Amino acid sequence: MAADTTDIDDIREQAQRWLADDPDPASRDELTAVLDGLPASAPELADRFAGPLTFGTAGLRGPLRAGPNGMNLAVVTQAAAGLVGWLAAQGGTGPLVIGYDARHGSRQFAERTAQVATGAGRPALLLPRPLPTPVLAYAVRHLGGVAGVMVTASHNPPQDNGYKVYLGAELGGALGAGAQIVPPADAGIEAAIRSVGPLTQVPLGQPGQVLGDDLVAAYVEQATAVIDPEGPRDLTVAYTPLHGVGAAVLTAAFARAGFPVPGVVPDQAEPDPAFPTVSFPNPEEPGAVDRLIALADSTGADLAIANDPDADRCAVVVRDSAGDGGQTWRMLRGDEVGVLLADHLMRRGVTGLYATTIVSSSLLRAMCAARGLPYDETLTGFKWIVRAGGGSAPLVFGYEEALGYCVAPEHVRDKDGITAALTVAELAAGLKTQGRTLTDRLDELAAEFGVHHTDQLSARVDDLRVITDAMARIRAATPTALLGQSVDSVRDLLPESDVVILRTAKARVVIRPSGTEPKLKAYLEVVEPVVDGDVPTARSRAAQAVAALRGEIAAALGL
Repeated sequence: MAADTTDIDDIREQAQRWLADDPDPASRDELTAVLDGLPASAPELADRFAGPLTFGTAGLRGPLRAGPNGMNLAVVTQAAAGLVGWLAAQGGTGPLVIGYDARHGSRQFAERTAQVATGAGRPALLLPRPLPTPVLAYAVRHLGGVAGVMVTASHNPPQDNGYKVYLGAELGGALGAGAQIVPPADAGIEAAIRSVGPLTQVPLGQPGQVLGDDLVAAYVEQATAVIDPEGPRDLTVAYTPLHGVGAAVLTAAFARAGFPVPGVVPDQAEPDPAFPTVSFPNPEEPGAVDRLIALADSTGADLAIANDPDADRCAVVVRDSAGDGGQTWRMLRGDEVGVLLADHLMRRGVTGLYATTIVSSSLLRAMCAARGLPYDETLTGFKWIVRAGGGSAPLVFGYEEALGYCVAPEHVRDKDGITAALTVAELAAGLKTQGRTLTDRLDELAAEFGVHHTDQLSARVDDLRVITDAMARIRAATPTALLGQSVDSVRDLLPESDVVILRTAKARVVIRPSGTEPKLKAYLEVVEPVVDGDVPTARSRAAQAVAALRGEIAAALGL
């Protein structure tokens, strides 16, 4: 009991020191209320002071709350001071470009970052309003920024926020100009953050220059340049931004490109940090696109599109045949959209490097091999995809199965849900003139290359030890057979990455912890040949095999 009292006293002392340095009155009041609740509030206080949020290759991300283990004005001030100090130490010149979404705290965090930059003598350029992440990535390149900061938690729960960092050409190099940071920059910035002294001694300057709408217009103009100006435009699209910031930019891009403006789900059209109509603001989550499908049905839409809240991802929902002979709607998997976009660009004659990640379908590799195009495969994350090939060939397309697509790397060197939506619309409109659909094109690819059926086993956890134990289990007792075939290849990517890859003659499994959420993920793929052009039968066999594979892997992981 004495030890418990000592622990409480120690954490109380840490909290009192934090309060003395916290620049936000609301945050101080919040933490004071937790202190006043001791000893009953001891577990909550301990969690808030379990350690600082670590600055990694995804920047910072965590729950909005007072204390070092949360996103708040104190943590952001320290992060901004560390970043600005690191940029100066690297000799980086030019402005810091700052964007933000519509989540709770985003604008305040962006404005504080600008003040820290100007206080250190560096110009700060602030985007004019809450805007998509790809607009910030574009702005870093377009404005010659030394770096960029995007305040967003993407598709995380409403109570979260985050802080992403991009580098300009001077420090990021040709491949990393306007791209997310990679090691060793992340470790350098983290060390600089930890070396920041009392926040009361961090100089704060002017709020920086707020950019005008001409920046957004320039982004839209460049976005529409990714598609053929003479292509078909007869297409009815239903759209949702899922309460995020994508609607105004996407509809402007569609209008400028000559497409009919998509119909937008009315009660999800405006930014709302509470995300009131969805249980989780991620288009991949069950039920997230139900309102979108209802709108598509009622308007007779040809297809439906959803962005995640910061509009760097793009989900595509299509009409599909139902078992009773009618039609239903289904969301295409990220791998399906990825190969559709790649195939479309290839058919348009776009030559250069095509890239994806180790957890994505192997179909893109087969397409590139058959068509004589360079291909590369990277670790997960667009910070790696945009650096694919190491400059051996210019990157022209990259995608990851988590609904991220980069169709114009010289426009935005990151995933971009706006240009992806435009390119999907271009493909769908072209197929419509032939009386065909996106699913027809997928069947063509399956007939040529075989059915590459992918799925995912995803386990969200409250205790991260569950993930650690599962990864240890798969390494200690690696399956020797899957789906009745011997496992002929096992790759363990430690220490570079916490990933295990298993392969048989027809199946592949990639197991890893999520880099942004408390999830363990297993990416499943079965390749089934198409016999005598019978794609439906091959798809059925592949689906059954993946379902069986899911069960085998769940058992092997102890889930």
